[in-house]
Amino acid sequence: MNAKKKRRLAFAAALVAVGAVLAVIVVYGLGQNTMYFRSPTDIAEHRIQPGVSIRLGGLVQQGSVAHGKGAEVRFAITDGKSTVPVNFSGVLPALFREGQGVVTTGALNETGTFVANEVLAKHDEKYMPPEVVDSLKRSGHWKEGGV
Repeated sequence: MNAKKKRRLAFAAALVAVGAVLAVIVVYGLGQNTMYFRSPTDIAEHRIQPGVSIRLGGLVQQGSVAHGKGAEVRFAITDGKSTVPVNFSGVLPALFREGQGVVTTGALNETGTFVANEVLAKHDEKYMPPEVVDSLKRSGHWKEGGV
């Protein structure tokens, strides 16, 4: 092998190594910022650790909405099988109501209550996030054409 071929081979090997390192960095960075969707049953079965950021989705349980001081709101999210209590401090979406599909972001606290920092209600009669639809179908609470 002559010197020119050795240089080309070394250059190609260096490019592959740099590309591999960059791919690992990107995958690691994305993994650290990924927020997983969970249903109330997933939370009950998988024992999510307190403080881990997740998205929780399902239906706002009938009779569970209670307003506290200022903008504090307590409600429960259910998928028909399990229920998770939620605390939220802030302005709720205009479409938020009992029996409505909802997705929240936040984390569980030490007592098992989900502390939400964002609440999203479905925006029309036909749309609901695919993860929520799948969860409701698995629990037998999905009504075709919306909830």
